[in-house]
Amino acid sequence: MIVRREGNKLRRYAHLGTGNYNPSTAKSYTDYSLFTSNPAFTADLANLFNTLTGYTRKPNFKKILVAPFNLHDEMIRLIREETRAAKKGKGARIVIKVNSLIDPDAIQSLYEASKAGVKVDLVVRGICGLVPGVKGLSDNITVRSLLGRFLEHSRVYHFQNAPTGKRTYLGSADWMPRNFFRRVEVVFPIEDSAMEKEVIDTMDGFLCDNEFATELKSRGNYLSAPKRGKKPFALQNHLVEQSIEATTREMETLRLGRTSGKPEDQSEGN
Repeated sequence: MIVRREGNKLRRYAHLGTGNYNPSTAKSYTDYSLFTSNPAFTADLANLFNTLTGYTRKPNFKKILVAPFNLHDEMIRLIREETRAAKKGKGARIVIKVNSLIDPDAIQSLYEASKAGVKVDLVVRGICGLVPGVKGLSDNITVRSLLGRFLEHSRVYHFQNAPTGKRTYLGSADWMPRNFFRRVEVVFPIEDSAMEKEVIDTMDGFLCDNEFATELKSRGNYLSAPKRGKKPFALQNHLVEQSIEATTREMETLRLGRTSGKPEDQSEGN
């Protein structure tokens, strides 16, 4: 968080992310981040930093979820809300992407969600204590791991029936007791609908990858994701191509702006 004097006022800026401030890993890890001056977010972070650096009562957060204060309870609550939605006959879906999943309460809650009819798609790069595909227990749960060119590092938590602005979260926390209870971990909501759609589209891409993804089976073994007659699809390659295309379009827009003599923010496409 940065506090900046602008005229006669102080304005706070915050950068929240799923990764580390490390120039080496930044070149090979996949991560999300959000840069914002939204007062609701920056006030929460100021509250958190004051909690960490001084003596204060238990903090109250309006936007972010923070371990060890409220993250575990809120994740379990969101799973149970999705379970209740399924029991009422609504379409219900949970999508979680983490490095590890071994928290007993989270696993049990996901089993209950599956039994209620919630579709649960998990992308777990490493250790997974949940067993998918067990009849009567986890029929509606799939678990995938993807090991590609880049190290999958971002954590994503999506709950289809949660209120707008609280459906999709990003953060640093794996679903392990140490992350929920013995570390400070920040998880933040994606409130912009276009940004949220981009995140969910990418998560759906993990479920379509048939080049580098493997699927966890009920016996504990991993098998390559079946192609089922589909064309080969590698999500990371797709995202690289998208990034190159977006950069090319941006550079072309800037070039046209300079050529026409227009300010960059008034050129076509901006």
